[in-house]
Amino acid sequence: MSTRIETLNPETTTGKSKELFNAVQSKLGFIPNLIKVFGNSPATLQTYLSLGELTASGNFNNKFREQLALAIAEENQCNYCLSAHTAIGKMNGLTEEQTELSRQAIAADTKTQAGLQFAQAVTKNRGQVSAKAIQEVKEAGFNDEDILEIVLNVVSNTLTNYVNHIAETEVDFPSVEAGKFTVTNN
Repeated sequence: MSTRIETLNPETTTGKSKELFNAVQSKLGFIPNLIKVFGNSPATLQTYLSLGELTASGNFNNKFREQLALAIAEENQCNYCLSAHTAIGKMNGLTEEQTELSRQAIAADTKTQAGLQFAQAVTKNRGQVSAKAIQEVKEAGFNDEDILEIVLNVVSNTLTNYVNHIAETEVDFPSVEAGKFTVTNN
């Protein structure tokens, strides 16, 4: 594959990366191209997988974590992650409309929308958010623990967004492009 960082072949990969590939294969049934890129650095791949486990053990359900991933990927303009999380979001109950609105930090309920907007603000401003932004997310029902978990999701997703930008990872999910919407909230 023509990426700027090698996309490893799981058949010929050895060592710790092969071990981690096997774990991903067992869990997902396939090895996404992003994982094949991450495999160049077993430490980075293991960190990414560990971050995924940690975010999954937090307060947020899969559906909201996918909404966060979509909002963050849109803010970072990562087509690979938009494509992957659109597919994974559908597996976690997101409709096409919810998926596209999540990318725009819009949700049917005010708490979810506040969380998505906060995640985009953290992403856009590299963590330099205003006291007002923190107050608004708290008023919507998020506590300090939740705010830190939103930041954890931003960090985890930004890692994948940046690796995809650097590697120009070939999208192996139905393609979604940043900034292109069929559903908007007007």
